[in-house]
Amino acid sequence: MAEKEYREGSLEAPTRLPVDWKNESYFDEEDFNKEAERVFDICHGCRRCVSLCNSFPTLFDLVDESPTMEMDGVATADFPKVVDECFLCDLCYQTKCPYVPPHPWNVDFPKLMLRGKAIHHRKEGGGLREKVLSEPDTVGALASIPVVNVAVNTANRMPSIRAALENTLGIHRDARLPEYTSDHLRKRLHPTKHQPGDFEVKPAGPTSGKVALFATCYGTYNKPEMGEDLVAVLQHNGIPAKLLRTEKCCGMPKMEAGDLEAVERAKDFNIPVMLEAIEDGWDIISTIPSCVLMFKAELPMLFPDDENVRKVSKKMFDPFEYLAHRNKAGLLKTEFPNRIGKLAYQAACHQRVQNIGAKTREILSLIPDTEIKTIERCSGHDGSYAVKTETHEMAMKLVRPVVNQVKNFDPAEYTSDCPLAASHIAHGKGDDYEPPHPLSILRRAYGI
Repeated sequence: MAEKEYREGSLEAPTRLPVDWKNESYFDEEDFNKEAERVFDICHGCRRCVSLCNSFPTLFDLVDESPTMEMDGVATADFPKVVDECFLCDLCYQTKCPYVPPHPWNVDFPKLMLRGKAIHHRKEGGGLREKVLSEPDTVGALASIPVVNVAVNTANRMPSIRAALENTLGIHRDARLPEYTSDHLRKRLHPTKHQPGDFEVKPAGPTSGKVALFATCYGTYNKPEMGEDLVAVLQHNGIPAKLLRTEKCCGMPKMEAGDLEAVERAKDFNIPVMLEAIEDGWDIISTIPSCVLMFKAELPMLFPDDENVRKVSKKMFDPFEYLAHRNKAGLLKTEFPNRIGKLAYQAACHQRVQNIGAKTREILSLIPDTEIKTIERCSGHDGSYAVKTETHEMAMKLVRPVVNQVKNFDPAEYTSDCPLAASHIAHGKGDDYEPPHPLSILRRAYGI
């Protein structure tokens, strides 16, 4: 019977289970260590995920260098070494692991690592670096003040300042840091300057045909052209588009730091604002895959009993997923006066694990005379992993296979749905520029 259940269950799609972090036992370190030893032993016997990130090589080295060369020879005091290397990309769960639920072994490596991070945060709290890196909306609001943004951008390029940052905050002196603009997105798309557009609203598939943009911290203060380009593309296709009334950080940086209470505070701010727009007939789009994933999948797992979270999850879309729905219904314009040529496209991890398919490639492939090489390898950036002193060098190793594929393809341009990943690829390649976002490329092809 058990074998029959396994065979039938193994044909089902991977199932994510709720994260029971409200239960105090979730933070029981001894219980965590028992579960970690069980999962680590399964991973040790499989080793399919060894190429994904440095968590798995770290784990396997601990096993192979132990006295018994098995998990019973690894000290629990070394488990945090594995946890620290995980940046919650979810690729092991979604693309590699054969033992995820509904398999009876019930392996969810990323959520186990999240538990380890949460326990550490509960015990130790966050240091100054973690506070700075996990609050991009606060930092962005300050760093984008006119004149201040010029000083910040200049300082981030000065070797002496970067050396001081490394010594005081542990931010690697060679890591590429994003620039800030005082002409941020809420200035560019302020209601007095921008109106959503007076179009005939046409629903298609799960889309209502009206879009409210969750701009994101990075899309507001660092790369506002992404939001501008998305709005231009949507309006070119007869879709009214506007910014959400207000927003805070989606909470992904706080989750990666293990600060689940802060994630809940962000949720409590954002969800009512989004729900207000949804109830008025608007869909929600974000230009950053991590933010889309947060509302689509992560928050429903963290707050499984919150009906409003589930409502928002169903109306949150990746931009190219949204355009693909419109194209399927024959509502997307496919006249492109401009060409792209050869394009290397790195599929962002947090987009891949949404299980929506290669929608960015699908839409960009509609542009005539376009040759796209899709690179399904992690860039290794993760928002903070690539800038920390202790993990920067590993991040540069992780991006190397992506850089090599870009070089071998020799494209006219390269891009990624994750702008930080694209910037990290440029850094690894030695290019002193910011690659365009796929939305910017699409807008250019439209000639708008």
